[in-house]
Amino acid sequence: QVQLVESGGGLVQAGGSLRLSCAASGLTFSNFATMGWFRQAPGKEREFVAGIRWIGGSTLYADSVKGRFTISRDIANNTVYLQMNSLKPEDTAVYYCAHTLRGVVPKAQRDFGSWGQGTQVTVSS
Repeated sequence: QVQLVESGGGLVQAGGSLRLSCAASGLTFSNFATMGWFRQAPGKEREFVAGIRWIGGSTLYADSVKGRFTISRDIANNTVYLQMNSLKPEDTAVYYCAHTLRGVVPKAQRDFGSWGQGTQVTVSS
């Protein structure tokens, strides 16, 4: 069973940066696994932010974060990162890490089978 633990959230001013980490354990088919970051703001649906394949490192981003956020992975340590730059107040949300065995990066929540507990990111104006 895959377990995911996020860290790195916090309070930052608009224009600032944060790096989120997601430590994964229990991975057994990492050759075909894909990781994703989602976020959920108060009163809104959870939305896809970014995804990356463990092997090859191909990525996919939501239009709202392209050019500001970068997803990356450390295969040796089974850790995925989300570097967030030029943060805006509208980026405020709980950020979740997720895992799927799909070989391409899906955007739908239903395609991810394991989820972390989430980490709060708050961007002040």
